[in-house]
Amino acid sequence: MRSFTDVAVIANNATAIVGPARLGVRWVDVGPPVRAEIIVTPSGDEADSAYEVTLGETFTVGEETWRFADLDMSSLDEWEVTVRRVDHNEATEPPTGRLWKPARLRPYGQLDEDQLRSVEAALGVRLPPEYRDWLRRNNGALPEVEHHIPGVPFTLMPERPLFGVHPQYPSFDLVHAQRVHRDPWLSRDWLVIARPSGGLLLVSAAETGDDMIRFLHEQDMLGPPGPSASVARERKLRPVAGSMPELIGRLTPLDLAHLPPAQFAPPGPAADHENGLR
Repeated sequence: MRSFTDVAVIANNATAIVGPARLGVRWVDVGPPVRAEIIVTPSGDEADSAYEVTLGETFTVGEETWRFADLDMSSLDEWEVTVRRVDHNEATEPPTGRLWKPARLRPYGQLDEDQLRSVEAALGVRLPPEYRDWLRRNNGALPEVEHHIPGVPFTLMPERPLFGVHPQYPSFDLVHAQRVHRDPWLSRDWLVIARPSGGLLLVSAAETGDDMIRFLHEQDMLGPPGPSASVARERKLRPVAGSMPELIGRLTPLDLAHLPPAQFAPPGPAADHENGLR
């Protein structure tokens, strides 16, 4: 049975129907080489098949041959895989998708449990679980270059890092940041974790288990202080990530914003040697 389509685009957490089967992608890896695990679920009673393929390689869907044709990534957790039905000896079209590159952040170190409890005592709150764990493992982080999240109007930069426990350097210190950047604008239900150009990055200090990272635009940091103004500002907080690890996964180095297209890995032993395979 021939597919109704010759090309399918599969987004993360989604599937695509290509005639005799439904296709999904379990994971992608930018490598090199670029790889993905593609799951083929037949429409009948047959078992699922899983194929680990590098960019440009083929896999079978029923009696058809399909190719992992392209990968386009806007972040670690947001991407689209393009697959294409191919005939025997059909020429390979060059990919045009963009690959995600990890944030270039330099952690300041680690914190032990006593240091974390001391910080929480100074703040007067219990830190959200995932942010607490991230702070324990990193103690803040220095961006090596400017970073942003596409579509969100802020820029994290070396002189405006993710705050840690640095009482000797107040401008980088989490406790000091609350007095300077939170208290004039927001209630104590929030913690400022960074002051990038363009606004504030915050986590909730009021809701147990709320690890969402939110953004307050600098245009909303206006008006008189006081509870009523704080309530109005807090209504304008915008979610940008579900957790600290997701925030790190969405941060994109600005100097890598225009990446070259993904490239097919050349086949053969030479490619295996270059990729450290034995």
